[in-house]
Amino acid sequence: MKPTIELRNHPLETHKFRVRLAISAGFVLLLFLILLARFSYLQVVQRDHYHTLAEANRISISPLVPNRGMIFDRNGEILAQNYSIYTLEVIPSKVHELEATLDELATVIRITEKDRSRFKKLMNESRRSKSIPIRKRLSDEEVARFAANRYRFPGIDIQPRVLRQYPYGDSVAHVVGYIGRINDKDIEQLEIDEELDNYRGSHHIGRIGIEQSYEKELHGITGFEEVETDAAGRPVRVLSRTPPTSGNNLVLSLDVKLQQVADNAFGDRRGALVAMNPNNGEILALVSKPGFDANLFIGGIDHENWDLLNNSIDRPLNNRAVRGLYPPGSTFKPFMALAALELEKRTPEYTMNDAGFFSLPGSKHRYRDWKIGGHGRVDLHKSLVVSCDTYYYSLANDLGINAIHDYIKQFGLGEKTGIDIRGEASGLLPSPEWKMRRHNQKWHIGDTISVGIGQGYNLTTPLQLAFSTAILANKGKAYRPFIVQKISNNQTNIHQINQKDLLYTIQHKPENMALVREALVDVTQPGGTAANAAKGATYTFAGKTGTSQVIGIKQGERYDEDQVSERHRDHAMFIAYAPAENPQIALSIIVENGGHGGATAAPIARQVLDYFLLGELPQSTIAQVIDVPEAHHNHHDHL
Repeated sequence: MKPTIELRNHPLETHKFRVRLAISAGFVLLLFLILLARFSYLQVVQRDHYHTLAEANRISISPLVPNRGMIFDRNGEILAQNYSIYTLEVIPSKVHELEATLDELATVIRITEKDRSRFKKLMNESRRSKSIPIRKRLSDEEVARFAANRYRFPGIDIQPRVLRQYPYGDSVAHVVGYIGRINDKDIEQLEIDEELDNYRGSHHIGRIGIEQSYEKELHGITGFEEVETDAAGRPVRVLSRTPPTSGNNLVLSLDVKLQQVADNAFGDRRGALVAMNPNNGEILALVSKPGFDANLFIGGIDHENWDLLNNSIDRPLNNRAVRGLYPPGSTFKPFMALAALELEKRTPEYTMNDAGFFSLPGSKHRYRDWKIGGHGRVDLHKSLVVSCDTYYYSLANDLGINAIHDYIKQFGLGEKTGIDIRGEASGLLPSPEWKMRRHNQKWHIGDTISVGIGQGYNLTTPLQLAFSTAILANKGKAYRPFIVQKISNNQTNIHQINQKDLLYTIQHKPENMALVREALVDVTQPGGTAANAAKGATYTFAGKTGTSQVIGIKQGERYDEDQVSERHRDHAMFIAYAPAENPQIALSIIVENGGHGGATAAPIARQVLDYFLLGELPQSTIAQVIDVPEAHHNHHDHL
């Protein structure tokens, strides 16, 4: 059988081939069109976007941190300044095996346990992508040694930094404040305030005092620098530069020498002093004892010092001058006396017999005077000079709490003064409405009696008490207290001066104000409760002593300082202004657990007034001044 021979269908094969070729060509063309479309999209539509990315790889934008404004006292003394240092800084997110790396780093640069402890504290408070200092104030030798070993430590570098310095240390810490490292809470607030961009590259922000209250003025405006870099990220050249604008300098009304005199006069005592110019509201001195060294917080405070400050029973971080709340004690009496005259509840001629106690009609309870046996016949003038409690028990009963509250409120007690420093406490001038709202209790007559001698629910700050005293000194004119006297723009050299702000003038009869003021002068004369503190003064000053009760005394018992622990003893109070005929300074003082206002607080005032008016310290020291006993107000047993 012959084999079958297949004949190929060439036309059909040719057709199939052409179909396949056409499909392949179409597919290739489609791919080419897709590629062309994508290429066009990237080159035309997305050109700006990728150009920006390319430039970002080539150009680095670095923030330029502005110099912080300086702070001066009224005489040009520097209270806060800047200085340049080199710091060794770590970015934790870029360091593998951090502990081991720090151990190795310590072989090149000396790093103490305190350095590491502070670093860990800062790391816990900051983002791991942030640069955190581990050593400050490197010497030239240390900088050179690390530079030679830098390749061994990725994520660690030396940075030039400008740090803050406070030359006067703890004497002005509560006023000037300090700067601290920016944390997450600060960043959130800066975002809310739309200020975050101005803090790019900044590591610090004001914490308390003027540093915090005037942060926007002090910080300045951040600049930027465009730098071309190579493939390795090394800078090649600067393309453009927007220089930073330094922060404004501040000139305070504070006299730092007067501040130091007041600070030293307290010695180791706790307390506060506020001195102000009654004619315009300038704060001349603002002392809170004990203080703290603000320089400890620069770059982050270590655990040891933080624990000492934060856990101290003396509370050195608390600004007693603007936040401390104390019953005003007998320093409340001049305002009660003026209320009595203005509301016609007493006349200058009216007298009463002080047998050493006051009782309400029909009651056997006795509100005792500080002097056993009393002061005999007492008029308004004498009631202030000898600080007679019985007179003011009776007066408070006759005035009533509503009249007391409404009249004395004019002197700023129980309200914030509006001073240009954050954190001011409002104090408390009580009323029946307040007691019902706060304690859901009715007001009792015993509450009114206590308020009449500056006790009970009464609470005031030393700043408020100085403000009230300044109103007395200025015959009813109330100027808002302020600390920043001038803001100096570094760029324009233009000074913005804080003008005195007359808030209001209390309406009064001149003869009534004169009577109270004359009595306050006699407080410092022989027979007055501050006579010994004023002895030998070449000028005349007015004042009022006070004692603020800390613990209650049971009915039938008397306060015995020797039987009470030091921290349960009464606070010593004193208000004053001088010269009496033309006041240039008004002040308030509290010495915590200091006992008698005339014995401990008034001598401090004498040293301050002697320096302010005469430029010299008094001959006697606080320890050498012994004064007459001052009132011990026992009121808790009738509440």
